[in-house]
Amino acid sequence: MNTSTAKARVEASDASGKSRLSNPGWFLVTPSVALLLLWMIVPLGMTVYFSLIRYNLLYPGENEFVGLENFSFFITDAGFMPGATNTLLLVGSVLLISVVFGVLIAALLEASEFFGRGIVRVMLISPFFIMPTVGALIFKNLIFHPVSGILAALWKFFGAEPVDWLAHYPLFSIIIIVSWQWLPFAILLLMTAMQSLDQEQKEAARLDGAGALAIFWHLTLPHLARPIAVVVMIETIFLLSVFAEIFTTTNGGPGFASTNLAYLIYNQALVQFDVGMASAGGLIAVVIANIAAIILVRMIGKNLTDKN
Repeated sequence: MNTSTAKARVEASDASGKSRLSNPGWFLVTPSVALLLLWMIVPLGMTVYFSLIRYNLLYPGENEFVGLENFSFFITDAGFMPGATNTLLLVGSVLLISVVFGVLIAALLEASEFFGRGIVRVMLISPFFIMPTVGALIFKNLIFHPVSGILAALWKFFGAEPVDWLAHYPLFSIIIIVSWQWLPFAILLLMTAMQSLDQEQKEAARLDGAGALAIFWHLTLPHLARPIAVVVMIETIFLLSVFAEIFTTTNGGPGFASTNLAYLIYNQALVQFDVGMASAGGLIAVVIANIAAIILVRMIGKNLTDKN
């Protein structure tokens, strides 16, 4: 390469860089990007700072640097292992319920025509638009209540002793409440995906003698692979931070029976006023959520690659 050619390329690169800087779009986008960075970096930076100091709201003057001590205390806290276990059980159970019943309900709605199907669809989706606190109160006072709840009346009708679900089966009760709220989301996505299923393939399968179960297993389920992966990814990210349902119904109890990581962090920050340990717990939860998101994104990417 001669000197003149290299000089021409350098000049072209400089000109290209100047043209990008002089582009008015750059100046229009800069404020929103800067605001987004501030919106993310400032809270994260403050959380990292608080996690490295001994900062309790009851003793605001003691801001001693302790390094990773808050992380160690949070991990060795009596509620960490029950909280982590309950978080995994809650996320896994709700995902299983959402995917299994979401697929079955979506398939049933698309497989048959009946009067009022539109109303049924709306009713199935509507719980997703109810605020978590309201939904939790409905279950606490109208369904699970051991005296005036619907289940108590049903138990009495059959001559059985009513059960205090929130006291004896707290985590199971939370799973039911959260599943009731997130199952409609899965139904909505899966019903939408079902409408794009090639009907000619189903008709050809019927002509070849395939039954309803075979069509569902070999045509419907493979077609729903991508929507199911999307449901799993989105719900996992949100289910890791379930809080309102626990706070409204059980307060994490009895003991740590229904405590998850989100409620444990709240307890450290706003009940025990230990901002340093709560910040450390928040960072640990962020790491766990990002690991889960990365794994799920890769699973979805692999699924899409295999399908293509």
